[in-house]
Amino acid sequence: MPKRILKGTIVSAKCDKTVTVRVERRVKHPLYHKFIKRSKKYAAHDELNRFKEGDEVSIQECKPFSKSKTWEVVVSE
Repeated sequence: MPKRILKGTIVSAKCDKTVTVRVERRVKHPLYHKFIKRSKKYAAHDELNRFKEGDEVSIQECKPFSKSKTWEVVVSE
């Protein structure tokens, strides 16, 4: 099974080797049929601490690094 890849923006890079990435998606409202934005934050592994807040990155599923960190940063856009 292929690993999922999501694109998002880094909102926090305060932890060592960890960044928080906000991923936004557009969904259609079931009643009003307008597109609205929904977002979710993921903790991602950044081994070299090379990314900072505001960077656009892609994250990929990986083995668990901790209880909440199961994603890793793969590429910067």
